[in-house]
Order: sequence, then C-alpha cells, then structure tokens
Amino acid sequence: MILLQLNGISKFFGAEPILTNIKLEVQCKDRIGLVGRNGAGKSTLLKIIAGLHSYDQGEMIKPKDVTIDYMGQSTILESELSIWDEMMTVFQPLKQMEHQLRHLEQQMGDPALLNNETQYEKLLHEYDELQVKFKDQGGYQYEADTRSILHGFRFSDYDYTTPISTLSGGQKTRLALAKLLLTKPDLLILDEPTNHLDIETLSWLEQFLQNYSGAILIVSHDRYFLDKVVTQIYEVSRTTVTKYTGNYSNYLIQKAEQYERDLKQYEKQQDEIAKLNDFIQRNIARASTTKRAQSRRKQLDRMELFPKPSGYEKSASFMFDIERQSGNEVLRLEDVAVAYQQDESPVIQNINLRITRGESIALVGPNGIGKSTLLKAITDQLPIRKGKIAFGSNVTLGYYDQEQANLLSNKTVLQELWDDYPTKTEKEIRTTLGNFLFSGEDVLKTVSTLSGGEKARLALAKLMMQKANFLILDEPTNHLDLDSKQVLENALVDYPGTLLFVSHDRYFINRIASKVIELSANHAEEYLGDYDYFVQKKAELLELEQLAAQETQLGDKPKNEAVPEKKSYTQDKEAKKLVRQRKRRVEEIEIQIHEMEEKIAQNEERLCDPDVYQNHEEVHKINIEKESCEQALAELMEEWETLQLLLEE
Repeated sequence: MILLQLNGISKFFGAEPILTNIKLEVQCKDRIGLVGRNGAGKSTLLKIIAGLHSYDQGEMIKPKDVTIDYMGQSTILESELSIWDEMMTVFQPLKQMEHQLRHLEQQMGDPALLNNETQYEKLLHEYDELQVKFKDQGGYQYEADTRSILHGFRFSDYDYTTPISTLSGGQKTRLALAKLLLTKPDLLILDEPTNHLDIETLSWLEQFLQNYSGAILIVSHDRYFLDKVVTQIYEVSRTTVTKYTGNYSNYLIQKAEQYERDLKQYEKQQDEIAKLNDFIQRNIARASTTKRAQSRRKQLDRMELFPKPSGYEKSASFMFDIERQSGNEVLRLEDVAVAYQQDESPVIQNINLRITRGESIALVGPNGIGKSTLLKAITDQLPIRKGKIAFGSNVTLGYYDQEQANLLSNKTVLQELWDDYPTKTEKEIRTTLGNFLFSGEDVLKTVSTLSGGEKARLALAKLMMQKANFLILDEPTNHLDLDSKQVLENALVDYPGTLLFVSHDRYFINRIASKVIELSANHAEEYLGDYDYFVQKKAELLELEQLAAQETQLGDKPKNEAVPEKKSYTQDKEAKKLVRQRKRRVEEIEIQIHEMEEKIAQNEERLCDPDVYQNHEEVHKINIEKESCEQALAELMEEWETLQLLLEE
C-alpha cells in the first residue's frame, strides 16, 4: 500500500530554488534514509511531507486515513506534567475506552437488567465490540510499552513522577522522541534522531526501528545507524533527489558505479560527436561528399545529448600535522577524581589511564557518566579533586569542544582565524578557510551567526593551524554532514600525533580508534581494538559472568543434593568457548611481545650509535622509552604465563 507520493514538488526561497521536481514514494514498512550535504534541503523536504511547510509546485498524494508524525532536530518536550503523565497523554482515547468498558461492566452487573434479555444482549454486544477494539489498539499493553520505551531511553532509573520541567535539554529531547514512538503513526519522520543519544540507547533505537510496524523516513549523519535501519536511500543534491536501493554502504557503492557508467557514456558520445563534426567540416564543401556530410549533420541534430555527469560536490580538504614529536608517554592519570564544584561529590573517580605516543583512544560510556567532564579536567578547565594528571615531555595540546563555547564572537570568520595567527598573510588564512569550504563572501560572515556545521568547520580550521601533537576531541563529528565526516576521518587516520576523543559515532570509532576505554563512575576499563572489538569483548565477558554465576549456584547446592558429575551441553559449550578466547588472547600477546622486543632491540641499537650516546638528552629519552617497553613486556609475559597455565589445566 502506498502511504505517500510526491510528484514534481518544488520549493523556492525567494527566487532561489531549494527543491526542484522532487519525486518520492513511501510504501508500508519502507525504511528510507534521506542523505545530503548540510543545507541541501533535507529538513525542508521532511517538513513539506509533515505538512509544516508549503510547496510551490507539484502535488503530494496521501490517503486521508494515513497518520504522519514528525520530530525535528531541535525538538524538546516542554511540559509541566510528570514523565509518566505526559507519556499517558498519547493514550487518552484508550483511557476513555477503558473508562467506557468499566461503565458497561457496571451496567451489566445491575440485577434489574437481568430480567430484560433484549437490553442485556444489546449491552453485551456493545461491550464485546468495544473490548475487541480496545485490545486491537493495544489497550492491554500500552503501559508495558511505555515502560519498555522509557527503559530504552535510559529513564528506568528515574522516578516517573519527576516533573519534565526539571530535566535537562538533552533529556527533554529524548523524552520527545520516546513520546513520538509511542504514537505509532503509519509514517514516522525523524530528523537527526541520533543526536543526544549515547551508544547503548542508539543500539536500542536501531532494534526498535527495525521492528517498527509502520514506514520510516529518516535524516541522519550516523552511517552505522543508517546501515542498520534503512533499506532505501534518497540523496538530496543540487535541489533534486536520486533514489538508491539498499543501506548507506550500498548507496556509496552504487553512486560511484553510476558515476563511472555515466562518465563513460558521456565520453563515448563526445568522441562520436567530435568525429561527426570533423567529418562534416572536411566534407561539406566538396561536391562529391557534401550529401554524406549533410547526412551526418542531420544525424548530429537528431542525437539526444547526454549531460556531463556532475560528479561529487566540492568537499573540505585538510590534514592535521605536528610541529614536533612528543615523548613516548603522552599522558598519565593516577587515581583521578573530578567534580563540577569543590564542595560536590565527584562525578568520576578512581580513574587510571596511560596514553603513549601514536595511540588513538576512544572514550565511551553512557550520557552523563562524565566523559566530557574528564576531558575538561585533562585540559585544565575543571579542577581535579584527587589524584594526578601528568603530561609527557614535549606534549602540545589541541582541544576541540563539542559545544563550540569559544565561537560566539562578533568577529568575521576571517578575523577569527587571523587574530589567532597574526603572522600569517591574508592569502594563507583565506586558503585555509577555503579548504574548509569558506570561500568568497563566506569569510565575511559573523562567527556568532554561523550554523552548527559552519562553526564545526571553523573550529577544525583553528585546530589544524595549531599543529599540536596531542589532540583531545569532544564529539568532533557533531554538526558535520556525512561527507565532512569522511574528510575528517581521513585527516585523523593520517595524523602523526596522539588522539583522545569522545564520540557516539560508531563508524567513526571503528575507523579511528586503536583502543577503546569504557568510562564508569568509579572505573576506566581498557579494550585493545575498535568499537566492534569492544562490543564483542563486552558480550564475551557478559557470557563468562553468567557462566560463573551458574557455577556458583551449582556450588551452593546442599551436600546431600546430587550434583551431576557430567557437564551439561551448555556448560561444555561455554567451557570450550572460554578456551578459544584464551587461545586468541595468547596469540594477541605473542604478537605484542614480539613488537615490544623489537622496540627494545631498536633502542639498544640506537644507544650504541656514537651520535646518540654523546647526546645526553637523547640518551635519557631512549632510556625512558626502553624502560617503559621493558615494563610492558614484563606485564605481557606474566599474563602469557598465567593463560598458558590455565590452558594446561
């Protein structure tokens, strides 16, 4: 069943076309992702479909009984009601039906009615019809559904009587999305629903949307999310839309293949046109060949010309470099505790962390756990209550703030960057800004009036100019479109320094991170690998904990109760899985031991170099690095021996 059709929709802002001849179709249970550059018109198109914006040309066809609900990027839930009471407003018709059912039950229980068989049968029939309708519309499960969705959005720890007016902006946004999901419209329209969601909530939302009974139309810059949820992609580019089948990864492949096909077709036709024109010019004036030349000219006039493929829109172009290399140890945190105010309880504590040169570390954890707080403490924006934060030698720090708090000035974009680097020429500053897509009149925009994406690009431009060897990034992909994210990833992959970053973009973490640190209120747990490795290890640890709990329960049985000596199939399977995990870890350790031994050998070789051992500072640095490698090697050897003993048991 077709829920919605757009035929030739166009929208203008003044004389400027925003959308031109848009054709789009939504059927039952479609999962559609809308992608494109910031400012391409994605949000405008969603608002037209939701009925919030008018359109200038074309038609939109929608059956009267089709329900559509929309949530924008900046939607927050403003209400004086409690969390629970606000959610229950969605089910007001069901509550009225429930009240009506109770009223009919009371009537049917009236003894006087039992003598009036006709009236009783009429009431019974009315009750049966209403009860079926109540059940079909979810009357017996709406409270359970509400609790499930509130739990998914991490409100299970809250008292549901909490007034919404006391919540933060991010919490109100999450509640607005939770309420929207409870309405269950035929077409659910979401504009950047992944903003303000942590990774755990994102995973829950993906699963919910995969099983959603209606159709979904989503704008998102989260590639991992799009790959999991959508099965169609509409790309908005140069005021038009192009449809692709499959998820986001499939769209990228199809787009590249289509461009290659169109380019070959165009080039082939251009070659043919050139040959025809050449033949006409050489033969039109000769009497013996003029007819053939005229025939070629007619053939050329009848030819349907292929447009030149427009290719990809201009992208930002930048790279991060460093002025000098840092020492081997970049940062060490020892038993650190951080609070917002000196008289408050710590937000996070017992944090121990060691970062060495060249590492790329992702800091993950639920919203509110203190990831940004820890970064602010490291960058000396918040005092620590306890512990020690120590930087290594020659460390220069570059910090990217997700809130862009320092980009509120009334300067122009050009002045904002030039004032930070006054020794650069105007041409150099303009070239840098051009690499970040600020060209022409864009450099004269006032900083405070920039969009979120423009502020993000300006902040990255300032960071690039800094040439720091240790970058600390707090949600660097927020406000960036998909293309800009890819450019940023490529720049960070090639970055020769050290990275510590917070991100909820799982694709970004997979691409950049060599290590994941999961932050909790009282601990920081380290995982060697990218996001997928982190998820896999978490699942394995959870299984091991469950197995250990089962073993504990078996061990707690009374002595007179028979405990079967033979392991169950499940226990045997888990035991074998544990052995495989230990073997994999042994292999990982052996690779790391080999790398450490090579580093130690290289350092010893450098110490024998006359140019080096006469330089006391260089000798000191090499000895520190060598000692660090030897300590790491000893720890790895100890873990290897422990695992070998366990495997031999």
